[in-house]
Amino acid sequence: MASAQRPTAASRIWGAYLNGYSAESHQNQATVVESIALKTADVIASALMSRIQAGEFSGGRLPAERALSEAFGTTRITLREALGKLEAQGMIYRELRRGWFIAPPRLIYNPLHHSHFHAMATEQGRQATTEVIAAEQVAVQGAIATALLLVSGSTVYRIRRLRRIDGRAVLYVEHYLNPRFFPGLLDEDLTRSLTDLYDQLYGIRYGGVRFTILPGPLPEIAAPALNVAPGSPGLLITRINRDRQKQVIDCDCEYWRYDALCVDVEA
Repeated sequence: MASAQRPTAASRIWGAYLNGYSAESHQNQATVVESIALKTADVIASALMSRIQAGEFSGGRLPAERALSEAFGTTRITLREALGKLEAQGMIYRELRRGWFIAPPRLIYNPLHHSHFHAMATEQGRQATTEVIAAEQVAVQGAIATALLLVSGSTVYRIRRLRRIDGRAVLYVEHYLNPRFFPGLLDEDLTRSLTDLYDQLYGIRYGGVRFTILPGPLPEIAAPALNVAPGSPGLLITRINRDRQKQVIDCDCEYWRYDALCVDVEA
């Protein structure tokens, strides 16, 4: 019986070369496939954008992902990549368990204007509504106590509200009020503008405000109200308001959908 021949040095080198070539070939093929998928996503995004601009989806809602992927003859993964491109451009937005919608114009928000939510929306031809989620007295802690210039554990009013523009939930807000300035406020109609209630019931008007604007993930308390998953991108605007005697009267923590707002400031 013939003994097996040992591989020569040359054959080992040639085998290593072929193995390396094979690995490189597979890597190149994967890169090509990925490139094709990216180009396909770009084509689908461009086609959808043209159809949106032509007013094809007059109801404001895109077909289901399955129907779109079948119509374009592509996978759900590639389709979602295309939809993500349009979302990043502000053309469409997604709501949890509801699907994709054509994005309306962003609300223009100028922090230097002392205008409340409803007035701001009306000035831009939009319809605003406010839903009160909860209104109660709570013991304030940490950063909120510091913002209100109160000791930790002090009792304040906390009003949690959901605000919509043209029926779409865009803002979840928590208002923290020093009750010394607003006795009995929790018994009022809190769907109204707090700015108007302050003025009409207590003769208090804003005299100064400090804004902090930070992009970041929406927390679990805000995300479901805005119909997005926790951790979705959002915009946190914190406002510390003073009256005309320079006294801190309240602090607002606003959680906006990132695709619903345009902050525009002209000094």
